[in-house]
Amino acid sequence: MTTLFWVIGFVVFALLGTPLFSIIGAVAFLLFYLANIDLSAVIIEMYRIASAPALLAIPLFTFAGYVMAESGTPQRLLRVANALFGWIPGGLALVTLATCAFFTAFTGASGVTIIAMGGLLYPLLVSQKYSEKFSIGIVTTCGSLGLLFPPSLPLILYGLVAQVSVDQLFVAGILPGFLLMALLSLYAIYQGKVFQVPRTSFRLKEVCVSMWHAAGELPLPLIILGGIYGGYMTATEAASVAAFYVLMVEGLIYRDLNFLKDLPRIIRESMVLVGSIIIILGAALGLTNYLIDEQIPMKILEMMKVYITSKIMFLVVLNIFLLVVGCMMDIFSAIIVVVPLIVPVAQAYGIHPLHLGIIFLTNLEIGYLTPPVGINLFISSMRFGKSILSLYRSTLPFLVILLIGLLMITYIPWFSMSLVTWLGLFR
Repeated sequence: MTTLFWVIGFVVFALLGTPLFSIIGAVAFLLFYLANIDLSAVIIEMYRIASAPALLAIPLFTFAGYVMAESGTPQRLLRVANALFGWIPGGLALVTLATCAFFTAFTGASGVTIIAMGGLLYPLLVSQKYSEKFSIGIVTTCGSLGLLFPPSLPLILYGLVAQVSVDQLFVAGILPGFLLMALLSLYAIYQGKVFQVPRTSFRLKEVCVSMWHAAGELPLPLIILGGIYGGYMTATEAASVAAFYVLMVEGLIYRDLNFLKDLPRIIRESMVLVGSIIIILGAALGLTNYLIDEQIPMKILEMMKVYITSKIMFLVVLNIFLLVVGCMMDIFSAIIVVVPLIVPVAQAYGIHPLHLGIIFLTNLEIGYLTPPVGINLFISSMRFGKSILSLYRSTLPFLVILLIGLLMITYIPWFSMSLVTWLGLFR
């Protein structure tokens, strides 16, 4: 009865608009208190996230995204996008899928993708007459799209924990990753036709002129990607370069920003967002710490083993369980805690470790969008000033499409195994 009282209380406070970090922090404090564990465990987790070196990438990418969104960049890039892809239904939506997927692949951080790219892509999509619902939905979805592509950090971590070849995992994730992108692309093209997004004929002269006008912004992805993939910069260093480059281009070359008038406001707005995200991450890690200490995921899986009688049943239950884990825990904690337990069970049912790894990561990728607490939903809610309930509705079509892709990946091992077999990587 007491537990039910607390659950109802937290739900009511959430519906009344209580900040998310307050709800999560209160739940963590309550659970630690009931377990007779020092409440400083939550504060320790907040300090740990605040002292992480990779944390510097978040405010820097956020600042760069805000600067670009406040300048004339959206209009210039919109002209380039129209010149290159305006003849395709849903052309800009396809660009959104591709750029966010590859950005997430090398950052490994869903929040960074939404923050850095969302401020740029969202106004472009709306300006091209896509509905706000579709625009916010695709940007939120793309925050985790790309975790199956190399050199994704979750792929590397899974390989180390499960003792599976990382090289093989890199190859195994390629076809499933493109499958998810292809399914979303079909939906984007369909929506482009539904919204009757203006289409233009392809003209080489317009392509050249639009690229000339956007010559300051277009090299930025090449600088970031080339620096990281070439081994010249870490993600944090790339974020520093991006922030400085954007500030110089927009403020000194294009002169879209007034350093004295606009810059203080942009810094204030972007850092308020960063502070909100850090508080939520810290509180969420405190709650995750409790789940790990109490071995909650392992106890759930132990109960599952009693009732599982076939491979198909195991995969069904596993997908449901991992979707819940994906929306409740960060992907790195989930890999460390859950993988050692499910790998031997899956092998007992004849599931190859590579196939299992792709199923696992696909579930966690979708978990970022799964209500009620998928992290992408809350990051987009703060970034774009939308209610959580509206984010649920906006991302629902994309969530359904990704679940269809998950079923195909789960029950057709060919997507995960064929490319590895064809390249002869099995040893």
